[in-house]
Amino acid sequence: MGRLGTGNSGNTGAEPAPDPARHSAGIEKVDAVVVGSGFGGSVAALRLAEAGQSVVLMERGKPYPPGSFARSPAEMGKNFWDPDRGLYGLFDAWTFRGTEGLVSSGLGGGSLIYANVLLRKDEKWFVNESPIPGGGYENWPFTRADLDPYYETAEEMLQPVRYPYDDTPKTMAMEKTAATLGLSISRPPIAVTFSTDPTKEPQTNRPLPLPAYGSIHGPNTVRTTCTLSGECDIGCNAGAKNTLDHNYISAAAHQGADIRTFHDVRGIRPLARGGYEVRYVVHDPERQGELLKERIIHCRRLILGAGTFGTNFLLLRNRSSLPALSDAIGTRFSGNGDLLTFIMDAKTPAANGSPPGVRTLTGSRGPVITTAIRIPDSNDDDGDGRGYYVEDAGYPAFMNWLMETAQLSTTVKRTAKVARQLLMDRLFDAGRSNVSADLAAALGDGRLSSSSVPLLGMGRDIPDGVMTLRDGRLAIAWTMATSKEYFGRVRGTMSEIAKDLDGDFVDNPLWWAKRVITVHPIGGAPSGRHPGEAVCDSYGEVFGYPGLFVMDGAAMPGPVGANPSLTISAFAERACHHILENSHSAGHRGIAPADAAASADFTGADDPANDVDASAPRELAPDATKGKGAPEERPASAVADGATATTAARSRGLGLPRPQDQQPAATDATTSVRFTEQMHGWFSPGLSDPEKGRSLGRDRSRRIMFELTITAEDMHAFVEDPSHPAKAEGYILADYFGGRMPVERGWFNLFVEDVSDDGRPARRMLYRLWLRDPGGTPFTFTGYKLIHNEAGLDIWQDTTTLSATILRGHVPPSEAVDVEEPGGQEPGQEDVFGAGILYIRPLDFAKQLTTFRAKGPAPAAGLASFMKLFAGELWEVYGRGLKRVPFPVRRPLRRPRR
Repeated sequence: MGRLGTGNSGNTGAEPAPDPARHSAGIEKVDAVVVGSGFGGSVAALRLAEAGQSVVLMERGKPYPPGSFARSPAEMGKNFWDPDRGLYGLFDAWTFRGTEGLVSSGLGGGSLIYANVLLRKDEKWFVNESPIPGGGYENWPFTRADLDPYYETAEEMLQPVRYPYDDTPKTMAMEKTAATLGLSISRPPIAVTFSTDPTKEPQTNRPLPLPAYGSIHGPNTVRTTCTLSGECDIGCNAGAKNTLDHNYISAAAHQGADIRTFHDVRGIRPLARGGYEVRYVVHDPERQGELLKERIIHCRRLILGAGTFGTNFLLLRNRSSLPALSDAIGTRFSGNGDLLTFIMDAKTPAANGSPPGVRTLTGSRGPVITTAIRIPDSNDDDGDGRGYYVEDAGYPAFMNWLMETAQLSTTVKRTAKVARQLLMDRLFDAGRSNVSADLAAALGDGRLSSSSVPLLGMGRDIPDGVMTLRDGRLAIAWTMATSKEYFGRVRGTMSEIAKDLDGDFVDNPLWWAKRVITVHPIGGAPSGRHPGEAVCDSYGEVFGYPGLFVMDGAAMPGPVGANPSLTISAFAERACHHILENSHSAGHRGIAPADAAASADFTGADDPANDVDASAPRELAPDATKGKGAPEERPASAVADGATATTAARSRGLGLPRPQDQQPAATDATTSVRFTEQMHGWFSPGLSDPEKGRSLGRDRSRRIMFELTITAEDMHAFVEDPSHPAKAEGYILADYFGGRMPVERGWFNLFVEDVSDDGRPARRMLYRLWLRDPGGTPFTFTGYKLIHNEAGLDIWQDTTTLSATILRGHVPPSEAVDVEEPGGQEPGQEDVFGAGILYIRPLDFAKQLTTFRAKGPAPAAGLASFMKLFAGELWEVYGRGLKRVPFPVRRPLRRPRR
C-alpha cells in the first residue's frame, strides 16, 4: 500500500524513505504526479500505476475511514476546510458573485459528499455550435459514443445499482406524482451497496467483505450495507457508499501508487527538457497557523484533478509559469444548473368531511437520492428548451429535529401549554402520576418534518461564467440572468410536484437574492478543438503543454446536465487509455536510477545564471486561496553565487546599485532611514513598451501594484555615493503572476544622474526586484521614474510615475539594460516578459509621508539629510529652470488722483 496519513489524529505520517531511484540532488522524480483524489484524479492514479509507472497522488485533505465522519455539534463545528484557522475538515465552502459553492476536501474528493448518482450524459446533450449569450458556442469535442466504453469501465469499478426498496415514502410519492403529471421518472444507478452479494436480497447494516485489492484504510476496515440513514452528503460512516477511497484509490495503492494526504499543491511549471516541476506543502494540524515549508517534486506527466475550483485556481495562479496557456482559461463556468427547493407540509386529500391528513414523505429515510425525473431538451425529439433532471434529495435524521424546533412560536406555545397543565396538576393535586401523554404533547407530532422533502434540480444551464483571480483570490463572474428561462422551467416542474402532493413549494432563501448554490461546479478549463476555444483537447491534454492534463469537472466545456460524476470518470478513463496507448514509455517500470542521476531526458531547470537558488524552499501560507489576505509568506534566501564581483561595477555612468551584501550594513554607529511606498497601475504580458503595456493592461483589467519598504542602512554612505543605493523589501501583487509575490532581493537608487534630450539635467529613480511566482519561475521587475523638467508643472507626474519592465529570470543589475537609457540597447524580446506603468495615488502619497523612520545615534539628522538630498536633487532639475521662466510684467503703481 502507498503511504497514507491517518485520518483521526491528523498525523501525516513520516516522509517516504529516500529512494535512490527517485531522488537526485534532493528533488524527488516520478513518472506522474496526480493532484487531487476525486473522480478524475483517482482514475488516473489507478490506470497509470497499473501500467507500471511511478505515481504520486497528492490530496490536501485527510482520509476518512468508515466511522470517522463528524456527527456531534462539536465535530461539525470543525468540519470545514480553512487551514489558516486550524480547520482541516470535510466541507470547503465558497462564495462568488451570483453563486455559492460547496465542495469537499478529503481522500476521495467529491465522492465523500456526493449523492451517489451515476447517470450517463444524455446522448443528444453533447451539443455543438450551441450559442452562448455574449458570444461563443458550447462545443463538446467528444460524443456519447466516444465515452460509452469508458462509462462501462467506470461502472465496473463503482458498482452502481438502482434503489431496491419499495416501501420508502419519498420514493413512492415521487413515482406516483410523476405518473399523475405524465413525467418520465426512473430510479437512477447509485453507488451504494445494499446487499452483501449482487445475487442476494438487500439487507441493512450487514458487514461487507473487502475486495481483493484491500482497503487504503487498512485490513481492519469494516464496511456495512446501507443503513438508509440519509447521511450520504455528510459522509457515510457505515461505508456503504462506494466512494473512491474504497475502490479506485485502494486499487491504485495496491498497484504501487504513493497516496499522500495533507499534501497541498501550490505551484507548477514546465521544465526546460520536458516534464514538470510541482511545488507543494504538507499540512500539519499540530502546528496550526504556522507557515509551511515548500517542497518540490519533478514528474514526466502532471494530472490535475483538484476539482473545478481547485484546478482552475492552480492554473490561474501559475499562469505566468504557463505563458502559452489559452486565453480560454476561466471560461465556460457553469453550476450544472443546480437548484435546491423544498416541499413542505405535504397533505393527503380530505375524505368524508375530515380535514386533509399528513402525507408522510420522511426525507431522512433512505439514501439521499432515489429517483430522477427527466425533462427532455430541445435537442431531443420531444423537448422544448434546455433539459434537466429533478431528483428527491434526502437529509440526515438530525435535520428533523432542527426543522421542528425552528418553528419557534409553535414550539413555545406547545411547551407552555404542557407546562401550564403540569403546574395546575401540582397546585391542585389532580391525582395524576403518569405524565407520558403530556411529554409527548410537548414534543409534538413531527408533522412538518415527516411531510417535507427537498428537491434538487440540475441540467443544461448557460455556461457563461468566467473565473479569474482578484487580489490572488479565486473569483467567478456569473449571473442567473442568462439562465433565467432555464431556472424558471425547473422551478415550474418542482412547483407542479409540490402541488400534486398538496404541499407548500418553498424556494431556497438564496433564490430571492438571485443566487444559487452549486455542488457540481463545471468548466473553467474547457476541452475543445483548438486553443482558440478551449484550454485542453478532447483527452484533457493542455494545448501547448504536452504531458499536462486536466481530468476533472474543469475540463467539461458545458454543463453535463445529469449528475456529472460518472461522465468525469469516463472522461478520465478515456484520457488515461489515450496516454498509455500513445506513450513510448507505457511499459516503463518507474524512474530508473540512471534517470534520477542524470535525468537529462525529462528534467532541467532554466539557465542557473538567471535563476538564483531555484530549489531553495520558501515558507508559504497554510491557505493559498486567501490571496493577499493570507499571512505574509517568506521568500527563499536568494544570493547569486559569483554575481557579487561584477555587480559592484557601474554601467554607463548611471551608478547601478551594489548588491545587498556589499552595501553598508547598519551598525550601532550608523543611522538608517526607511520609508514605505505603494504604487498601483496596469501591466500586460508580451509587450516591452510600458505605455502600450499600461494601455492594454487597463483594457483587460490586468492590475499590478507593489508595496516596498526602502531602507538606506547608512545615511552618510547613502548621501555620499552618487548612485544613492538602498535596499528594497516588500511584495508585488499582480493576479497574472498568481497574486502576491514577496521580493526575494531588491535594489533601489534614489537619484541617478542623467541628461534630458535637450541637454538639461535629469535624474532617475531606479527599482530592481527579484521575484518568483507560485510555480517557481523567476522574474526581475525593473522600473524607473524619469525626473526631467519639461514645459508646465510636471514635478508631481515625474516623481509619481514608474515605467516598468518585467524580465525573465533573475537579472543582476550589472547585466541589465534599462529601457530608454542614453546610448543603451533595448533588452532582447526573448528576455522581456511584459511591461506597464504604475502610479502613486494622492492618498497613498499622504500615507507614505507618515512612514518615514530613522534609527541610530542621530535619527533627526538622518531624516534631515535625506530630505536635504531629496530637495536638493529636485532643485537641480526643476529649480534652475525657474530663471528662464519670465515673471508677469507689472505696471508701476499710480498714485490716486486727489
